[in-house]
Amino acid sequence: MGRYYNGDIEGKFWFAVQSSDAPERFGAFERGQEYIDYTIDRESLPEIIEEIKSIESNPKVQLLMKLCDEADTISITDAWKKEHGISREDLAEYADLTLGRKIRDFFESHPLNDYCEIQADL
Repeated sequence: MGRYYNGDIEGKFWFAVQSSDAPERFGAFERGQEYIDYTIDRESLPEIIEEIKSIESNPKVQLLMKLCDEADTISITDAWKKEHGISREDLAEYADLTLGRKIRDFFESHPLNDYCEIQADL
């Protein structure tokens, strides 16, 4: 079972790692009850880019980026996390980075859109 987000960008929250409120980290505000409806304003783009840079500067996130780039698939087990010194928090940071990049990329590829709309499963 997974929790998804859709709208202007689509994806799946990382199971047991990433919170449904992760879009708030990138300037989103909640709008719904059954789902969490988020709107992210284009004016937040400079802060989004800064948050992405902040996450990318984390050495553990850099390691995760390298490991993910080198592998077709990764089975993230407790043994794998221990072997690479990766914590649940490190995985959450990396998961949020992927979301932040999707938001940034949406605004960059849709210059006429003032908002990025996301609906997140609870």
